[in-house]
Amino acid sequence: MLAPIIDELVTQSWSCQPLALPRELTAALATECRARHRAGELAPASVGRGEGQQVLEGVRGDCIHWLEPGQSAASDTYLAWMDDLRQRLNQELFLGLEDFECHFAFYPPGACYQRHLDRFRDDDRRAVSVVAYLNEDWRADQGGALRLYLDEGERDVLPEEGTLVVFLSGEVPHEVLPATRDRLSLAGWFRRRGGVL
Repeated sequence: MLAPIIDELVTQSWSCQPLALPRELTAALATECRARHRAGELAPASVGRGEGQQVLEGVRGDCIHWLEPGQSAASDTYLAWMDDLRQRLNQELFLGLEDFECHFAFYPPGACYQRHLDRFRDDDRRAVSVVAYLNEDWRADQGGALRLYLDEGERDVLPEEGTLVVFLSGEVPHEVLPATRDRLSLAGWFRRRGGVL
């Protein structure tokens, strides 16, 4: 499953792999995300960095919780899987990826995240973005697509359970469209050595 991701990153800067994650893992992660949301552990997401960070629900309406090693068996399994992907990306593409940061993203009905790039203007460490979807029985009429803005035009990816989307953080603008139901995902970034520009 990793080989198509590598090949597509090289040829088109993005990859979408349906059913990439085992159903048992996505179900466990979804359960954890919902439980943390009910417990009030997810915080409104902000935009910007440092002193410029602010919560702007009209721009970005999700609530997040950062994954840390040891917080749950499901999270540890996912982080280990991502570390395997990091090592493979380094072996095949020589990207120098050093670590991975990741959070649950819970979008209530109607929430969106307007068009953006994942790499900050003044910090080039985020190199490869990864989104994993945790939504069982998602239908197209429920909205919530990840819209990628590519050279050949727009591409919408439904947030279906087990789907993994990987793309170059500084090259693929994207947005999250509003949905009619709760939308759960894991959003993460492989980072390389770098710093403030």
